[in-house]
Amino acid sequence: MPGSANLNIMLKAARKAGRSLVKDFREVENLQVSMKGAGDFVSRADVAAQEILKGELMGARPTYGWVAEEGKETIEGQDPTRRWIVDPLDGTTNFLHGLPHWAISIALEHKGQIVAGAIYDAAKDEMFFAEKGEGAWMNESRLRVSGRSRMIESIFATGLPFATSPHLPRSLQDLARVLPACAGVRRFGSAALDMAYVAAGRYEGYWERGLNSWDIAAGIVIVREAGGFVEGINPEQDPLAGDLICGNEAIFNNFAKTIRNS
Repeated sequence: MPGSANLNIMLKAARKAGRSLVKDFREVENLQVSMKGAGDFVSRADVAAQEILKGELMGARPTYGWVAEEGKETIEGQDPTRRWIVDPLDGTTNFLHGLPHWAISIALEHKGQIVAGAIYDAAKDEMFFAEKGEGAWMNESRLRVSGRSRMIESIFATGLPFATSPHLPRSLQDLARVLPACAGVRRFGSAALDMAYVAAGRYEGYWERGLNSWDIAAGIVIVREAGGFVEGINPEQDPLAGDLICGNEAIFNNFAKTIRNS
C-alpha cells in the first residue's frame, strides 16, 4: 500500500503520538486534569500529543498551515493552499475514564478539499487512513462501507450533546425519528472513530450536530474513499461546518431523509 510522502508523514506522526497517549492511558488515574467546560476535559496527555504531532507534521512541512483542537491553535502557513487539521485526542472523556475508545485524527486540506486523512485508535492499534482517489484502509486491509440496504437492519452512531448544549433538543428529536426505523443507535464518544467505523462497515451511518472541523476532517475522506456518502445535515452546507451525516450508498438517502425531516 504505497502512499504519498504526506500520508507517510501523517501515519508516522500518529503512531508516535499514539505511543505517548498509550503510556499515559496506562496511568490515567495519575493524570493532571483541568476543566475546559461542561463535560469537556483536557489533560496533559492531550497537550503532549498535540506537541508531538505539531513537531512531526510542521517539522516535515513547515510551509503548511495548521489548525488543532488544543488552544484552538491556528497557524497561517506560507503555502496558503495546504493545512493540517488535527485532533490529538478525540474521545478525551473516554480516555480519562479509562475507556479504550479514543483516537488521534489528522487531515490534510488542499485548496479547501480534504485530500488525506488518518485516524489512529492507538489502544487497539487500528490505523484508518485514506487519500483522495486511492481508496481507504485499516492497517493492511482495504475498507468498504457496509452493504446493508434496509434501515431496519442497520445500526447507526451519533453523539449526544451535554445538557447545556443548544443542540440537545434537536439531537433528541433526531433520536426519536431514527430509533423506531433501525436496529439500534450507538453513542461511543469519538466522532473520528464513528466515521472510521462507517468506512469499515461496522455502522451503516453516523450523524451529529455541533462538531468542529478537527473532529471530522479525516473521517470525511476516509468514508468517501470507502464508498460512503458524506454531506452536511443541511445539504447546502459544507459538512466541515459541523453538522454532518454519512452512510453507505444504499442507506444514505433514506437515512438522510429521516434526519432532515425536522
